[in-house]
Amino acid sequence: MAETEIDKAHANMSANPDDDAARLRFYERIADSELYLLLAGEPDGDQVSPELFDVKDQKFALVFDREERLSSFVGRAAPYAGLPGRGLIQMLDGQDVGLALNLEVAPSAMLIPPDAVDWLAETLRNAPEETQGTLSELRSPGSLPEEVVTGLDRKLAIAAGLASHAYLAGAVYKEGGVGHILAFVDARDGSEKALAHAAGEALIFSGIEAGTIDVMFVSSGDDVADILRRVGLRFDLPVSEQPTMPGAPGMDPTKPPKLT
Repeated sequence: MAETEIDKAHANMSANPDDDAARLRFYERIADSELYLLLAGEPDGDQVSPELFDVKDQKFALVFDREERLSSFVGRAAPYAGLPGRGLIQMLDGQDVGLALNLEVAPSAMLIPPDAVDWLAETLRNAPEETQGTLSELRSPGSLPEEVVTGLDRKLAIAAGLASHAYLAGAVYKEGGVGHILAFVDARDGSEKALAHAAGEALIFSGIEAGTIDVMFVSSGDDVADILRRVGLRFDLPVSEQPTMPGAPGMDPTKPPKLT
């Protein structure tokens, strides 16, 4: 079976045990991947009962990043649910349940304890703050840590259909501040919060103390879009007939199944 993104991130984390950035990227892959949760019985509407097992007085739910891996572990027909990682983490938040990831079927097999699940849930809840400012100049973004740029590229690549594209640019404000701004072009109505959150996560999981990046939304016909086209670093978002929330293929992570 081909190596998965979780396998790659786990290998990098294992090879660099003192690298906080590598550890953050692994947890980001957990949040952004679709995971398959082994169930104790068939789902009842939006109610699911995970198959749990105990290790040293801690409970763990069995999850896999490929259906084939779940089937290989179980060795028989068994009920399961495919969930976005962030939805699963939200469901388990505060339940004192950890994740048993890819046990016995992949190099990324590991136990993620309950406190790490709760930490990831709290990290994913970090919502962007709404502020006001007046731009006086847009300019080249200059040099940013590579981890921030690649993190934005990776995060926006899974925001299919939510906007046409985005530009990263340097920003100068009339109030006197300077910084960076990520401008989404022709964003789909109602997607603004999800896109701003995705940009925030890219910074959080980069592992770099890079300050903040402001977010704005423009139309391709606006004058400011022409300026951004000249000075900004462009990120193309994939086209999708059915737009999805970032990191949540086929499911809204704000409405995860209920744990029973």
